[in-house]
Order: sequence, then C-alpha cells, then structure tokens
Amino acid sequence: MTDAPRSAGTPTLEDVARAAGVSRATVSRVINGVRNVDPVIQEAVRRAVSLTGYAPNRAARSLVTRRTDAIALVVSGAGVDTEPSDGGSASDTADPESGSSFTAQVFADPFFGRVVTGVVNYLRPRGMHPVLMFAETSRAREDVVSFLRQGSADGALVVSTHAEDPLPGMLTDAGLPAVLYARPARPVRISYVDLAHQDGARLAAEHLLARGCRRLATITGPLDVPAGQDRLAGFRDTMAQHGHPYIPIAEGQFTQESGEAAMERLLTEHPDLDGVFAANDLMATGACHVLREQGRRVPEDVAVIGFDDSSAASACRPPLTTVRQPVEAMAAEMARLLIDGLSKPDGATTSVIFEPALVVRDSA
Repeated sequence: MTDAPRSAGTPTLEDVARAAGVSRATVSRVINGVRNVDPVIQEAVRRAVSLTGYAPNRAARSLVTRRTDAIALVVSGAGVDTEPSDGGSASDTADPESGSSFTAQVFADPFFGRVVTGVVNYLRPRGMHPVLMFAETSRAREDVVSFLRQGSADGALVVSTHAEDPLPGMLTDAGLPAVLYARPARPVRISYVDLAHQDGARLAAEHLLARGCRRLATITGPLDVPAGQDRLAGFRDTMAQHGHPYIPIAEGQFTQESGEAAMERLLTEHPDLDGVFAANDLMATGACHVLREQGRRVPEDVAVIGFDDSSAASACRPPLTTVRQPVEAMAAEMARLLIDGLSKPDGATTSVIFEPALVVRDSA
C-alpha cells in the first residue's frame, strides 16, 4: 500500500485506490460490503480509507444499493387510539398520557436496555444504525408501516409487549422485512428468535426441589403471552413429574408491583409455602420485598428464583438465583436474521431458539 498523503480536497475513491494499490472498482466493492473480496485486499482498502480520510457518500451509495443502513427497532403494544366523536382525527383525541406511560414502562424494564445493547453491538461494526420507534397505538403502528414503505429504513426488529399486537401481521401483509423477538401468540409468517422457556422453568423447579422445598408456588407472567404460558407449563410439568400435581399460581404482569401483589395473595392463601418461582426477575424482586416485610427470610424460610438474569437479579437483596435468558445474544441474532434476509427477500422464514441456564446466587 502506498503511503500517499491526504488529498488537499475531499478524498475520493481514486485517492483510496491509489493508496491501497488496487482499482477503483475494488475499493467500491469493499466499501459496499461485497463478500467475495480477498480479506488481504479488504484490509488494505480499510487502511487506505483511514489514511486518506475518505468518507463514503451514504446518500449516493443508497441510490445504488437501495439500502439506507438504518434499521427500525420497534417496541410495540396493542393499544388503540381513542375514536373521535366530533369528526376530528384520532390523533386529536388520543390520550397523550398513554404514550408517555408506555414509553416510561419500556425504559423502566431492564429487558429492553439489553435488547438495544445487543442490536447496537451487532449493527455498529457493520456501519448500520437502529432507529428507535414506539408503536403503542393503531396510529403509531400505521406510522411504522409507512416509515418502512417509504424506504426510510431497510427493515424492522420488533419487540412486542402484548399477545394481541397486530403489528407483526401488518408488516408481513405489507411484504416488509421484519424479525420478531419471541414467538408470536398467533400464527404469523415471520422469522423470530426465542428462548426454550419450558426448559428454563424446568431448571428452576429442579433446583427448588433439590434444596428440599416441597410447598411451592409460582408467580406467572401474563398468561395471554407465549412466554408466560411456557414458563408456567414447564414449571408445572416438572413438578408433576416429581409427584407434585398441584401448584398454586398467581398471575403477574412482569412488573415489580405485580410481583408484590401476587406474593401477598399467595401468602394469604398458602402461608406455609417454602419456595417460589417467579417468571421474571422484577416480579421475583417484588416477591422478596413482601417476604421481608412479612418476616420471612430468603432463602431460609422461602427460596425464590427469578427468570432473565437481568440487572434486577443482581440488585435484589439477597441477589436472585435466576434462569438466564441471553437477551443481548438473542437481539444480535435477530439483527443478523434481518440483515441476511435483506439479500434474499424471497427466502423462507426461520426461527432460532436459545437455551437457558441456571445462575445460582443467594435467594435459592
């Protein structure tokens, strides 16, 4: 590679080619991500880009590749806009507090921060960037579809918070590239990543039984969501296989407050319980708070296991034993599936299922 000085004006492809000792066409192929270029040549071009200070013209490149290098990262719910009664538009009458409440809930849950981390860490080295969008109302969902149809992003990574969320179906009906985090509650022809939730719940049940717990209960997630259903089924099935046909349950909503309320109900109805499996760490943290308030020691009197291995697990007192969901790796895989699919838009949908692992700390 020639140690050429930076050009006096704006560096061009020709400057990079001269510095790298290759043709302009080869430089263009490397910069545009063409895969069948010798790795040694790729490295020479990258060094030349750094040496010359060349910056690709993203707008010009998008005209050739028809790619924006932007990916919509959509957090979606199943809310609806308030219907106007006076002929006004729906957006005129929609409750402004509903959107801010949804956004606050998203940012309060450590799960979503982990998803963003995984997506950004995958996209950034590839020169791609996420555009964060919220789709908590029908108007917002239409905006997401319109945004993608207009070519403002190359595709969507969707994290859905509700079983009745219509957005995955809207995207597939419109023929837009999209990948979903978690199996959809209703059949939709869309690729997704997910966890073997039942296996994770089995790990929790077996650990509680191995500790000697015999009067167990579970705080479930929302039972209209596949993850909530699967974690309950895995726990119940494992307990039944070990001679425990009846397990008290209290349904939660994956929030700390709902975990507190569920734990209070369980203690009222089953004051002698000695083990609790909560379907996520926030609910397990709420359960630990209530147990302490009622004079129960964790884990000496009641062992508690959570799910996710989020920041809430290590912040809890005592630190939570939990089932690890590798959220960052799952989010990165979601991005990989989407990007790979962009080069073969007629390719088949697929799913990737990750395996859980038990992380033992002080609560069980």
